[in-house]
Amino acid sequence: MLSKFKKRLAELPRPEDGLRVMAQHAPQAEAIAVSWVEKLRPAGLAVYGVRRRIATAAVTLLTAMLFIHVVFGANGMVVYRRKKAEYEMLQKRVADVKHENQQYTQRIQALKTDQSAIEKEAREQLGYAKPGEYVYVEPAPAKRASTPNATARR
Repeated sequence: MLSKFKKRLAELPRPEDGLRVMAQHAPQAEAIAVSWVEKLRPAGLAVYGVRRRIATAAVTLLTAMLFIHVVFGANGMVVYRRKKAEYEMLQKRVADVKHENQQYTQRIQALKTDQSAIEKEAREQLGYAKPGEYVYVEPAPAKRASTPNATARR
């Protein structure tokens, strides 16, 4: 078993062999690199010549995209203003409901303790009157004669 291991170890390339092979192929690799550089040089020079235009266009595009996102995005200014208006409307509604609730609380308290409030409520809801008072009842609205519709005219 040890002999098999030594035999396999002997088959592996040594580090010096790799360096030697690389040194032998270096001129070919250099020639390939030079040919690629020569082929790509005109394109590189063209890009280098218009680099400011490319950078300006990229910054302009980025700015436009950022502006659109800030104004119209999921949490943009349009949505923010809509939510702010809705918030203010709800705040006003809450204040109105609190005021109405306070009025009802005062009315309930008055009905529990104040005799004149109880009398007033009885007169309004039940149509009661003190001696010498007259109760005016608003007449019911008169029914309009219904106009015949298209099917009744036929």
